[in-house]
Amino acid sequence: MVTVTDKAIDYMKSVSNGAYITLGVKSGGCSGFEYVWGLSTDPSIEHVKWSDPIGEVLLLDPMAEMYIIGSEIDYVTELGGSFLAVKNPTSTSSCGCGESFGI
Repeated sequence: MVTVTDKAIDYMKSVSNGAYITLGVKSGGCSGFEYVWGLSTDPSIEHVKWSDPIGEVLLLDPMAEMYIIGSEIDYVTELGGSFLAVKNPTSTSSCGCGESFGI
C-alpha cells in the first residue's frame, strides 16, 4: 500500500500534538494533481487507517488511495528546507517543488 519511513513517522508525531496527519489528493497544481496534507482529531471511517505505527499518525483519504498506491512517504531535509515527500511510482510527471504530479 503506502510505506512511511521511520524518519517521517517521527516527524509527524512531533508536529501533530496528538492529532492525525491526513493525506489526500485533489485536482490542480502544475502537473494535474496535488497532495493535500492536513490535521484531524477524528479518525473517522472516512479514512484508511493502518494497524501498525503508521496508523498512529497518518490517515489516508480513501479517494487518494488509487493515486498513491505503492508510494513511499519520507521526511527530507535539504538546504532550502525540510518537508514530507511522497515518492510516487505511479506518477508520470511532477513539478519542481514536488507538490503536484501527473498520472
